[in-house]
Amino acid sequence: MTDTNKKVAFLVDFDNVATDVIEQALNAVFKDYGAAHIRRAYCNAEQALREQSFLKRLGLRAIVNLAIGKNSTDIALAADAMDLAITEKPDVIVLVSSDSDFAPLVLRLREKGCWLRGFGQHGKTGDGVIQIYDQFNELAHDSGRSAPKPAPKREPARKAAAAPKPAAKKAAAPAKAAAPALKPAAPVPEAKPAAVPAPRPVAAPVPKLAAAPVPVDASVAAAKEINAVLALLPRLADGQWHDLGAAAKVLKEAGLLAKSAPSTKLFRKHPHAFELQPAKQPNQVRFAT
Repeated sequence: MTDTNKKVAFLVDFDNVATDVIEQALNAVFKDYGAAHIRRAYCNAEQALREQSFLKRLGLRAIVNLAIGKNSTDIALAADAMDLAITEKPDVIVLVSSDSDFAPLVLRLREKGCWLRGFGQHGKTGDGVIQIYDQFNELAHDSGRSAPKPAPKREPARKAAAAPKPAAKKAAAPAKAAAPALKPAAPVPEAKPAAVPAPRPVAAPVPKLAAAPVPVDASVAAAKEINAVLALLPRLADGQWHDLGAAAKVLKEAGLLAKSAPSTKLFRKHPHAFELQPAKQPNQVRFAT
């Protein structure tokens, strides 16, 4: 029976389950609740680009994690789930993952009044994980969906049709006999060595490329600093406005911002990534998505 009176959050650990399992889970949610009001998939940049058509088709919002680390995507999902439980207050939170590391998160979300339902991939989910959720479903991975690729094998038939080409080669034989008459024109290309010095100017820009690694290091350092801020303040990654004072307090406690530094210092350091308002004496900040 479909219960359409509940607000549902559908959160996917994209590193942990196959795409067909995700689609099966979403269909089950539609069948039982009629809708998935919040749909998010936590992944890295490469996955978001590779699976963007799949994400669009299912209406999943990609939460891209740029941080480097084994469990960085799991941490991003956990932080976002707690934020949703407090701000959006969904009745049901659906976690699509076979990872047992989410056990503490499930217990904490239940304390917040949420009903927890899990979906995992068959063969990857331990018994300990299943017992933590209020309801858990194991779904089989259908690896046969990638089978359509054998279609290109029809090409050999076209090659057989091309077999008559040997007849064309016989017709080309007289042309080869005429070729010696054209050889006197061959000395013309000998004049081309004079053009050899021309490519030398092209070699001049090559040394300039050696300077490129310098700004790359700086951009990598900036990206790491921005990712560290987003990991501590997950609401910023959603493009929401955040209280500047509260954000600065978190950054100072984490050691990213000196205790005596102004609250705007770190955010003004990366104007392309963060917005402050109002312009004079700002009191709010958000991530410029």
